[in-house]
Amino acid sequence: MGKSSIVVRYVRGNYDDKMQSTIQASFLTKRINIGEPVTLNIWDTAGQERFHALGPIYYRDADGALLVYDITFQASFTRVKHWVTELKKMNRSIPIAIAANKSDLEKSRTVDRGAAEAYAQSIGAVHIHTSAKLNKGLDQVFVKLTQKMVSQSKSQASSGSRASRRNKPLIIMDDGDDEKPSGGCC
Repeated sequence: MGKSSIVVRYVRGNYDDKMQSTIQASFLTKRINIGEPVTLNIWDTAGQERFHALGPIYYRDADGALLVYDITFQASFTRVKHWVTELKKMNRSIPIAIAANKSDLEKSRTVDRGAAEAYAQSIGAVHIHTSAKLNKGLDQVFVKLTQKMVSQSKSQASSGSRASRRNKPLIIMDDGDDEKPSGGCC
């Protein structure tokens, strides 16, 4: 929950605690340097169930995926597992990062930290605690995921795979902002 806030804060440096849920998808670009310049083409997809069928359109050819859950909402973490299953069906080797969002609300945590970290490790994903509100962990999660994406792309290129990272998207997904009981944004 709060993926749009994460993306907007990371790309534009803005934070709005009243940000509306994404309808279908939005597209942003950010250029970063991880020892080499990389342009991230970021699709911020709608996570709501009514848009579920559109997911494959966006993540089918993605180079990486950032899955977001709200540490104060257990069902959002459960749905991250669903997204992982979906991604693996479409793209078995896609690099994944999991953002444990709203780390500024640690006192209200309902998702067990150890279980979330163990799950991420079991699927080979990066797991980083973030707070769009406090601008914490955002650079770290995007840099780590981008490093995994570039490393995989280079590995595929050296093995003769036709895969290329040029102009392929990074997909940001969460469980659907409209399904959580009312509360803070990010």
